[in-house]
Amino acid sequence: DWRDVVVKSALNAQIVGDTLRNVKFSGISWKGNEGFYYSTYDVPTGENRLVYKTIHHTVYYHKMGEPQPRDQFVFGGERQPHRYVGAEVTEDQRYLIIVAAETTYGNEIYYKDLTKKDAPIKPIVLGYKFAEGVLDSKDGWLYILTNRNAPDFRLVKVSAENPAPENWKDVIPESKDVLEVSKAGGYLFAKYMDDVKNRVFQYDYDGHRIREIGLPTAGTADGFSVQKDQKELYFAFTSFTYPSAVYHLDLQSGQTNQFWRPAVNFNPDDYVTEQVFYTSRDSTKVPMYIVYKKGLVMDGHNPTILYGYGGFDISLTPFFSSLGMEWLEHGGIYAQPNLRGGGEYGEKWHMAGTLMHKQNVFDDFIAAAEYLEEHKFTSPAYLAIRGGSNGGLLIGATMTQRPELMRVALPEVGVMDMLRYNRFTAGAGWASDYGTAEDSAAMFKYLLGYSPLHNLKKGVHYPATLVWTADHDDRVVPAHSFKFAATLQQDNAGDNPVLIAIQHNAGHGTGMDTEKLLGEFADKYAFVWYNMGINPLPN
Repeated sequence: DWRDVVVKSALNAQIVGDTLRNVKFSGISWKGNEGFYYSTYDVPTGENRLVYKTIHHTVYYHKMGEPQPRDQFVFGGERQPHRYVGAEVTEDQRYLIIVAAETTYGNEIYYKDLTKKDAPIKPIVLGYKFAEGVLDSKDGWLYILTNRNAPDFRLVKVSAENPAPENWKDVIPESKDVLEVSKAGGYLFAKYMDDVKNRVFQYDYDGHRIREIGLPTAGTADGFSVQKDQKELYFAFTSFTYPSAVYHLDLQSGQTNQFWRPAVNFNPDDYVTEQVFYTSRDSTKVPMYIVYKKGLVMDGHNPTILYGYGGFDISLTPFFSSLGMEWLEHGGIYAQPNLRGGGEYGEKWHMAGTLMHKQNVFDDFIAAAEYLEEHKFTSPAYLAIRGGSNGGLLIGATMTQRPELMRVALPEVGVMDMLRYNRFTAGAGWASDYGTAEDSAAMFKYLLGYSPLHNLKKGVHYPATLVWTADHDDRVVPAHSFKFAATLQQDNAGDNPVLIAIQHNAGHGTGMDTEKLLGEFADKYAFVWYNMGINPLPN
């Protein structure tokens, strides 16, 4: 996760100034053309540097032309200890906004008036109960997106002179769908999650709805953000069988036109995308997308990849993957359920898959597999389950709880030791979703009850398993995968293979060039087909 920051001129592509080294979990926010703000941690050294616990995040200001050791401390470190901090300058260059958090959910907001010399950094909100952020500054007002008293989010405004929450006024109130807001050309764009597909509306800064932006089909739209003086923007749209295309939007008229589309050699009309709603163990209705080629016979013999995540308020929306199309081209089915723990239906949906409700996530995933098998999309002999990071935990928990449900398991960079995950690198920041073994005896017992590493049992016939990790993964340290694979190899009673693949000089899904990425998918697809007894190539 460590990065270098290279500054290049937009005019001639030449490198400008020094390259910053060892930046981690950071954005870049410019103050004019003079310099920029960024965040990082103390650089670990020694043999344990890849498991160093990320504790005190620090915001610095880098002035162009100055060496990095002279960068100015702004916020964080040991003076204002937080695990995560980030800084952003408002577009009008008036305020520095600082967001500080201890875990991946809930944050504080601070601000500084950059127009006043030696102005102090002052709080807007304290505590970590809500997810909140400043979207913009305009005419002395701060616009804040918040789920305070609004689990599906609302946009409010408040005077920068007295920005306490009791003074907030709704601009775009909460509705039945989860809200995201961006700004472009002097307008606000509200993107709603409507049963796991986007709808986008254009507003003015007083909260008056101007129009809905037309989208090609059910899918995912992004990119409604340009500077205030722009009259047009370009946004991206994608879906499972709709390659990511770029659209031009005239901000005055609302007219959209396709600007660019990649030349992908396939016909989207040859494929079907279904959205179904199935019933989980506790009778909760859960949505799932199912994608396959037209004409596929639903006889229970179709190789199927069931992919899931279910955590950290992250939503899985429709997206196009050329590597995924390779699977569909060869008669495969791809299924993507929207499990609790994600953000598809707001904070209630997220919280229903956290802490002592985490089992709901696994139950939702298991019910998705049962739905696919009950409706003859596939059967246990032809089902593969796949997920990475928190999704790797999902796969580990599912295959230990219901090993007979699938033929192949692909846990990738997964969190497998739930009793010790918080002791390494970024792990402690996940406690808001998972809880820790140190919290209480009850939390320890709950984590032990589903921790993949601790629920492997001798004599059980586990599915064919390909564990995937990387030697420089300093977010979910590879020891999780090492221990899980070794224990699984020891305990597995059947003939199904248990392998581990370790990417060299790569991280948590990053650091791979195109060759490595293609090789990874080739290995995974080959492993799945081989263990299902399928030859996908024509005779």
